[in-house]
Amino acid sequence: MKAIAVIPARLASTRLPRKMLREIAGILLIGHVYSAVRSSPLLEDVIVATDSDEILEVCRSNGWNARMTSPSHRSGTERVHEISNSVHADVYVNVQGDEPMTRPEHIASLLELMENPDVQVGTLATPASPSDVTNVNANKVVVDLAGRALYFSHATIPFDRDGKKPRYLKHLGIYGYRKLALDRFIGLPESSLECIERLEQLRFLENGIPIHIAETPYDSIGVDTEEDLRHFEQTLLIR
Repeated sequence: MKAIAVIPARLASTRLPRKMLREIAGILLIGHVYSAVRSSPLLEDVIVATDSDEILEVCRSNGWNARMTSPSHRSGTERVHEISNSVHADVYVNVQGDEPMTRPEHIASLLELMENPDVQVGTLATPASPSDVTNVNANKVVVDLAGRALYFSHATIPFDRDGKKPRYLKHLGIYGYRKLALDRFIGLPESSLECIERLEQLRFLENGIPIHIAETPYDSIGVDTEEDLRHFEQTLLIR
C-alpha cells in the first residue's frame, strides 16, 4: 500500500496569525510538523501543500518537499485533493499543519485502519483529558459500535445528562483518504453542519460517507492559539 502524507499549510490563519511560520524552540512550526511526519518509515513521501510563496520558499530553503496549491481552496482536504490529482498513492494521509506532535505510531495506527479496502476515510481519536472535555478548541468525536464516527464537535459530546461519566474521545487532526473519497468530497457542496461547526469532516458524515476511527493512546497538541503554542513549547522543554 503506497501512502504519502500531505501537510496543508496556509499563512492566513485567523486565531493564530502566521502560525505556520511561528518559531518554537528555534524551529518554525511547519518545520516541527514536517520532521514529525517524516519520521514515519511507512510513508513514501511527505509534501507540504501551501498557497503561500513565503511558506514555499521557507520549505525549499530547508529541503522540505513542498508544492504550491490554489489560493481558492477553503479546506485542507481540498489541498490534499489537488495533490492527489498529480501524485499517485493508494492512501493520502492528511496531517494538519498545526499538529507538531504527530508520531510514527499515529501514522501506523491510521494506515493499519486503511489496510481494509472498504475504509474510504479514516482518522484518529484518543481518550480526552479532563481539561479537553470542556475545551472548545479540542474537537470531540462520538463513535458507534462498529468504530465509525457518529459526530464531531467543538462541544462536549455526548452530553452527560444524568452524571454517568461517559468516556470522551478527543479527535486528532490526522486523516487517511482514498482517491475516490477525495473526489467525492470535492464534488459535494459545503454542508450545513460543516458551516456551523467549521469542521470540514462533517461534509463526509452529512452526505452518508462513513469515517472510520482508529484509537491511539498518544495524545497530540494542535496549535490553534497562543496558549497552545506555549503548551507545545513547554512540552519540548520537558522532553
